[in-house]
Amino acid sequence: MEEINRLTEKIIGCAIEVHRELGPGLLEATYESALCVELESANLSYLRQSVFPVIYKGTTIGEYRLDLLVGDAVVVEIKSVERLDPVFAAQVLTYLRATRKKVGLLMNFNSRFLKDGIKRFVL
Repeated sequence: MEEINRLTEKIIGCAIEVHRELGPGLLEATYESALCVELESANLSYLRQSVFPVIYKGTTIGEYRLDLLVGDAVVVEIKSVERLDPVFAAQVLTYLRATRKKVGLLMNFNSRFLKDGIKRFVL
């Protein structure tokens, strides 16, 4: 878990740099693109907009699309909204269960201070 904590800290550091440069109020896709630039700069591997199937009794019944999966360990969901709704937390928890990952970050870049817009989830 210590390794995942270090990875999470690096991801948050990258996100803070994006927020410092761009500020709040832009579209989610803009923050996602900028965060990918920062992740690459930090030599962190990631998958962007990756699709994971929803399987029920051996049958694929749907799919989830993750904003980012960093280091094959941390699910990152990016938002740019007035306030974080509980449905966003449920979304991250669902993604964690579907991907069998243990740690997720929900980041709201529309916060005045990004640290106030980050929520960490652990299964």
